[in-house]
Amino acid sequence: MASTFDLNYQDIKENTPEVVILPWGATEAHNYHLPYSTDVTEAFMVADRATDLANLSGAKTVCLPPIPFGANAQQLDQYITISFSVETIYKILLDVVFSLTRQGIKKLVIFNFHGGNEFKPFIRDLMGKHDIFILLIDAFSMLPIDVKEIFDESGDHAGELETSLMLYLREKSVRLEHAGEGKRNKYKLSSLSEKGVWTPRPWSKVHPDTGSGNPALATVKKGEQYFNKLSEATAKILLEVSETDYKQLP
Repeated sequence: MASTFDLNYQDIKENTPEVVILPWGATEAHNYHLPYSTDVTEAFMVADRATDLANLSGAKTVCLPPIPFGANAQQLDQYITISFSVETIYKILLDVVFSLTRQGIKKLVIFNFHGGNEFKPFIRDLMGKHDIFILLIDAFSMLPIDVKEIFDESGDHAGELETSLMLYLREKSVRLEHAGEGKRNKYKLSSLSEKGVWTPRPWSKVHPDTGSGNPALATVKKGEQYFNKLSEATAKILLEVSETDYKQLP
């Protein structure tokens, strides 16, 4: 079993999935050198590879097509950015949960590759109302030690990490010669930089080239290392969830 881009109904009937993974990205500017589809590409290709690896180890997992839009309200001044409201995100999740539970599938993994997406309140609500286990994997929060070992300065948006990953996944779509430095302007209020204090970044003012982190040191090799480690780590999670009886979760 792999992704629904390859599977047909006969495949599914013969091997009913225990776990469904839903990749979720965003459509937004990524500095001047990465495509708008960066988050979507990363989310799907890592989730799809992780699904394959998990299934090779005995899991019964299916990867859904990725959701291409996320929460981007502070980037709507940038052309072609598409932002979902929180109501829309919740309703999509609600319909996915409704569909899966009607089919007897009780394990859903959300694989998130966009920092602006926030799922935790929705998951609490949906698991309280429906007979389903929902697990959130925030890709950018995973493997902090490996990230430090692989990258000199990973960045948090179109920086060295994401650029390396896209060089490995879709090198032809990366135009590194156009990249800005990904500098971040400081807030006027110093208190906004204190730990535990937060407000949405007015993205174009804080990040003039829309990037956050310098992509100059990005390489295909770094991207391959990160892709493999992230896929393997995600596969282990999928395998464990697949092999654990629903009544014993979490």
